[in-house]
Amino acid sequence: MADIEQWQGFDIIGDVHGCARTLEVLLEQMGYARLGGVWRHPRRQALFLGDIIDRGPRIREALLLVRDMVEAGSARCIMGNHEFNALGWFTPAPPGSERRYVREHTERNQRQIQATMEQFEGHAAEWDEFLDWFWTLPLFMDLGPFRLVHACWDDQLIQTFAGQFPDATPDVEFLQASVERDSFADQVFDRLLRGIGMHLPHGLTMRGGDGVVRGMFRTKFWEEAPETYGDLVFQPDKLPEHVAIRPLTYRQKRELLVYGEDQPLLFVGHYWQHGT
Repeated sequence: MADIEQWQGFDIIGDVHGCARTLEVLLEQMGYARLGGVWRHPRRQALFLGDIIDRGPRIREALLLVRDMVEAGSARCIMGNHEFNALGWFTPAPPGSERRYVREHTERNQRQIQATMEQFEGHAAEWDEFLDWFWTLPLFMDLGPFRLVHACWDDQLIQTFAGQFPDATPDVEFLQASVERDSFADQVFDRLLRGIGMHLPHGLTMRGGDGVVRGMFRTKFWEEAPETYGDLVFQPDKLPEHVAIRPLTYRQKRELLVYGEDQPLLFVGHYWQHGT
């Protein structure tokens, strides 16, 4: 994916989550200026790693800022799991499905999108425009010397997906196909936009810092020779000590996805860590 030669450098920006004012301060600190209503840099381009929506106090403003930059050519943006979730929230499930929408309208899912919906009250037509824009966001970018994906790069999934969608943007039918658990579409969205998880042993569960009880934990996909659960964990919530020191089985090691040091430099968003 070319046309990177015209830029002297790139500024890669992780999850914005509605923090438009913070983003403006960051852009200004990096030498961008607002010209003609759009933030621009004379020599550099901003690359957004998705998750522009939800959570923050200025979601609508953040979307306007990023979309205007993309349309003006001063930025690019890939899809995050929150944009995918928004599309799924409003996209009807395929005929024969047990659900009404691709993303089930549960209380938990409602809480995730609530701030976005509240901030777009009175701007329904504009929100529809942004939903249309989300469909134009690629799931990944391969820019030659480096790559972008929201959560995890899986060569096999990406090569197969790119064979169907050369511009890396899914269509409605592919989104709808993701309702089938473990289908190819489900694997693509889950792996690329949410990352890799591993089940806790013996049916254990953990309550995370966000209050959600889970039976899985997020793992690294670049660890070359992990030996224990603790070697793989990649999340703010620590594993219990007796789990962290638990050795990985031979089968678990064989099934691990590893992004090698010989592959192009990879940038991801999605994850948050204490002290970063």
